[in-house]
Amino acid sequence: QVQLVESGGGLAQAGGSLRLSCAASGRTFSNYAMGWFRQAPGKERAIAASISGSGQIAYYTDSVKGRFTISRDNGKNTVYLQMNNLKAEDTAVYYCAAVSWPIRNSAPISGKTYQYWGQGTQVTVSS
Repeated sequence: QVQLVESGGGLAQAGGSLRLSCAASGRTFSNYAMGWFRQAPGKERAIAASISGSGQIAYYTDSVKGRFTISRDNGKNTVYLQMNNLKAEDTAVYYCAAVSWPIRNSAPISGKTYQYWGQGTQVTVSS
């Protein structure tokens, strides 16, 4: 069982930055691929970014490429999402997710693949 706790959400102005963190419990964090998903009001939850267990492979949805960076510190059991040049359309609840993934250099992008989810953190961007 893995427990995930997100932090770092809040209110930002358009063009500003926020950094989300997700702390994971349990052992062997590097065996888990991690993802950041988001759900805007009235929309389905969708992936923003994911990262392999090794941290060497990352995936970004097109709308965040060049603005968001996903990273992880396996020594601290933590994954991060650095969000720069925020836009109003980035407003959503952001969820951290984990999956035990034996392929260390790949990063799943489907929410159905992920086994564990955090409680979510609200990000609101004012224009």
